[in-house]
Amino acid sequence: MTQLNSLQDVSRILRDHKVIAVVGFHPDPMKPAHYVPEYMYRQGYTIIPVNPALAARGESFFGSRAVSTLAEIPGPVDVVEVFRRSDKVGVHLADMLAMKPLPKVVWLQQGIRNEEVAAELLARGVDVVQDRCMLADHRALL
Repeated sequence: MTQLNSLQDVSRILRDHKVIAVVGFHPDPMKPAHYVPEYMYRQGYTIIPVNPALAARGESFFGSRAVSTLAEIPGPVDVVEVFRRSDKVGVHLADMLAMKPLPKVVWLQQGIRNEEVAAELLARGVDVVQDRCMLADHRALL
C-alpha cells in the first residue's frame, strides 16, 4: 500500500472504485464539499454523505441517506474522500479504521495533507491520495 499521486494511480482509482463516502459533505451547492461529490454522482459514482448534522435531520443527497460516521455505512466503501482541514483529518482516523471492510483508498482533497494519518492508514493496508481534487482529476483523466 502506498501514497498514490501519479496520474496512472489516480486514473486507476477513479476508473475502478465507484463507491465514495464523503467526510465533511456540505449541503451548500456552492461549496466544493457539495459540488465535487455531486459531479462524481453525475458521473455514475455512488456517493454517501458523512455529516452528523445532516444525518440527525434524516437528510439524503444523491440517493443516499447522510450518516454520522463512516462505521455506520452498512456496505463496502471503495474511497473515503475527506473535506476537512488538514489538522482535523486525524479526528476521523479511528472512524476510518472502524469501517468493515476497510476502504481501499482514503483521498484527501486538494489543499489537505496529513502525513501522520496517511502513515497509519498505509500501515493498515489502505492506499492514500493527498492534496488532489477528485473532480479536476476525473475531468482530466477520464
